[in-house]
Amino acid sequence: MRTLDLRVAAVAPVSPGVRSLALQRPGGGPLPSFPPGAHVGVEWAPGRWNPYSLTGPQDEPARWHVSVALRPGGHGGSAWMHARSPGDPVRVTAPRSTFAPDDTARHHLLVAGGIGVTPVLSHVRRHLAWSAPFTVLFVHRPGRAPHAAELAALCGDRLVTATGRAAARAQLARLLGTAPFGSHVHTCGPPGLVAAVADAARAAHWVAGRVHAESFDAPPVTGRPFRVVLRRSGRTVPVGAGESLLDAVTRAGVRAPSLCRSGVCGECVTTVHRGAVEHRDTVLAPDGRDGRMALCVSRAAGDELEIDL
Repeated sequence: MRTLDLRVAAVAPVSPGVRSLALQRPGGGPLPSFPPGAHVGVEWAPGRWNPYSLTGPQDEPARWHVSVALRPGGHGGSAWMHARSPGDPVRVTAPRSTFAPDDTARHHLLVAGGIGVTPVLSHVRRHLAWSAPFTVLFVHRPGRAPHAAELAALCGDRLVTATGRAAARAQLARLLGTAPFGSHVHTCGPPGLVAAVADAARAAHWVAGRVHAESFDAPPVTGRPFRVVLRRSGRTVPVGAGESLLDAVTRAGVRAPSLCRSGVCGECVTTVHRGAVEHRDTVLAPDGRDGRMALCVSRAAGDELEIDL
């Protein structure tokens, strides 16, 4: 995993509980470009990484910008980020994207829920640069709309907002029901919004291949216990009802790649040689799940799995 040692250049509030951090090289200079929807991993404790979407300009930027919502009940990554000040060192991964636009789309419908606006901002910048047609639906709680002014300035009359579930569902039905043929929808937000978009898309007879999503809340890792056979070592590791497969193999002393621990980044996707999988991630497309799984959130659908570790 390629990493860069950067420093915090600036910090600013963007809404209650959300801070934007600008990151740059210690001596200045351009950073790598990145595709729309890209994120970087930030190491907030030894070996612990959180992914954050890049919101700023994409071509040879002097700074990378991330926005972080404080989650008091989380594992500590967001609190660590909120405690950073200008000049503090930050180690980050190189950018990667599992939530890129589809360049074949005739129209792009972007649905953002709360802090899920962050990757949508980079989509909007790309569509503006290439004069691609798009519409944004921004769903947020009253008074809690991160990057609202920036989004409005970029989108103009292509921005639609909703501040309640009923309003959001009505707008989804309208926008998905009237979108031009060949449109694609990209959603980033909490699981409830992702599910609502999927339901509305099915009701409007969208094909699944045109519906894309990234959820920023991890699904529950709990479920029935099972066993995992590690093919390379021949070991069998029990996975408890209250732990993830990733945590179980790590507890057993086996190193496995990981980053987000939320099923959105794809870092821990591993080959499955035997057994049925209960998929809970949002990074693998439905037609790309055969023989693969995200160790951080997905589980066995039976009593045993054999994976390539």
